[in-house]
Amino acid sequence: MGEGLRERKKRETRERIADVAMGLFMARGFDKVTVAEVARAADVSVNTVFNYFSTKEDLFADRQHLAVDHPVQVLREREPGESVVRAFRRDVLHAIDTQDWRYGFNLGADVFARIVDASPALVARMREVHEQREQALALALADELGAGPGDLRPRVVAAHVLTTTRLLTHASVTRRIAGEEWESIEPGLRAQAEQLFDLLESGLGGYGRR
Repeated sequence: MGEGLRERKKRETRERIADVAMGLFMARGFDKVTVAEVARAADVSVNTVFNYFSTKEDLFADRQHLAVDHPVQVLREREPGESVVRAFRRDVLHAIDTQDWRYGFNLGADVFARIVDASPALVARMREVHEQREQALALALADELGAGPGDLRPRVVAAHVLTTTRLLTHASVTRRIAGEEWESIEPGLRAQAEQLFDLLESGLGGYGRR
């Protein structure tokens, strides 16, 4: 059954408010913009804003469900015979090739990062998002592999895989903030991704042996 008129109008209103808010945040910074200003710019009431978004942070993180759901999607859609690590390697390398937003390799990721870094509230919110991503992936792993409640392996795997992707995102964004063009970032980032996923696949047992 398709989306009804009422649902479509609600979705469009929510998206318009979030887009207007993001424009203001990008122009002036998150902490300097009030919900009342967002409401005026979006031509809605403050109550309407709060009908769609419980907090101001929700305005900024409107699409956080996509970020939380994506690792689970990678897990579910891995190819026959493909390991979890191999699936994430493939997905990350594809994101590098296409400069995709899902790992922060897109143009403008540095602007997003600057807004977050300038606001303690957003730093805390992004930490929550990372924790939700890790928990969602660990639960999906445990469910798919039939892990018992005391089995820590799904949590360890989720933590290692998503820490790897987060470090690659940070490396890319840091270099963009420093003014580097993607053409100079991409080769080294790809090489780092290959090295890190090689390490995950081979295990840490031999790393650093004297």
